[in-house]
Amino acid sequence: MAETTDQKTGPIAIVMAVGGLYVAQSVIGGITWIGLPAVMREEGLPLDLLSLLSLIALPWALKFLWAPAIERFRLPPQGRNRSGIVVMIGGGISVLGLVIAGFVGLHSVPLIIAMLTVVAFAAATVDIAVDGFAVEALPRAQHGWANAAQVGGAYLGSALGGGLFLVLVSYLGWMKAVPLMALFLVALGAPFLFRMQFPTRERPHTPSLKAALRRPEIRKGLLAAGVYVLAQKGGMMMLGPLLVDAGLSLETIGLVNGLAGLSVGLVAALAGGALVRRLGPRPVLVLALALQSIALGFFSLYDFFPGLPNWLLACFAVASGSAIMALGFVALYAQFMRWSDVRQGGIDFTLFQSMDAGISMLGGLVAGFVSSHFGYGTFFGMAAIVALCAVPAMAMIVGGQPAAVTESGAEEPA
Repeated sequence: MAETTDQKTGPIAIVMAVGGLYVAQSVIGGITWIGLPAVMREEGLPLDLLSLLSLIALPWALKFLWAPAIERFRLPPQGRNRSGIVVMIGGGISVLGLVIAGFVGLHSVPLIIAMLTVVAFAAATVDIAVDGFAVEALPRAQHGWANAAQVGGAYLGSALGGGLFLVLVSYLGWMKAVPLMALFLVALGAPFLFRMQFPTRERPHTPSLKAALRRPEIRKGLLAAGVYVLAQKGGMMMLGPLLVDAGLSLETIGLVNGLAGLSVGLVAALAGGALVRRLGPRPVLVLALALQSIALGFFSLYDFFPGLPNWLLACFAVASGSAIMALGFVALYAQFMRWSDVRQGGIDFTLFQSMDAGISMLGGLVAGFVSSHFGYGTFFGMAAIVALCAVPAMAMIVGGQPAAVTESGAEEPA
């Protein structure tokens, strides 16, 4: 039986509440993978050391291991929905971890990585609960709103974590900027804890990894996630350091990632949603990969031909990190939803996200090594080739429309 909220809680309130949590999770990601590498590079840390930050993605890569346990705790066979408890505990750990990382300062990189890994574990656990709650609390006809909140929240949070955070660091310093962002996370999570209703239900179905991995759609989705994420995100870890080494200040990079990235990313996400509704995910995925290969090729040329203007570099950075990423990932998430079993969408979607995080982590490690030893030009050139090769690969993997799984477990044409 699908979960429903109290009649006083309408779909808009639900979307706003879960959207706030999606923004909060992406603020953490923006600080970790966009803001922190730029700050550390300005402090003079070597590129191969910065690549260790990609290890913070490990909890996101492995969260499928504890997703079934979280779901069984969150949705007991009989009793109250415990989504609020998961969010409260996980959110509290995230805020506390950020505060500690702020007071530690930049002089102890291993301790910062350790604290942010704990924060990532808590945020990844919250994400399992939020995805499941959104699917259950909203009627299926309105699941698109949850997807819009997820994608839009991701780019808004990334822009704030990678943009606003850098501006705060530039003016206030690390030790003041990080606790301020932690307080911001509290404000983003409050509507979910205080406005959502968590009803009591009987729940006969028990979600499991075994049921997910038996389905060919899940295996196809995992392959698609691996190929697409490697091609799209492979160069992102080194984009911030490239901008720093090009002479752009943290304030300028913050404005590029923040104001410009936010506005362009949201427009691109809306455009991606419209294109997916009209054309389906497959052509949008192919288009985004082709555009990303062009952007990555430009970054390579910029390193080999340093006379190119910085304003052009900033424009390509916004296009690559915001517009193209938003366009493509709206289509990717839409395809993930089509491959997911509605009876355990949280676990299926978690599997896809774990593959995303695992490939991002490995790509970050390789990015730091290649850039440090062979230069930005070689690294971004290789990344451009990977993105170009992914175009026909994704076209073949996605193929036609998958079958939809009904509440009874039967498959019917989508």
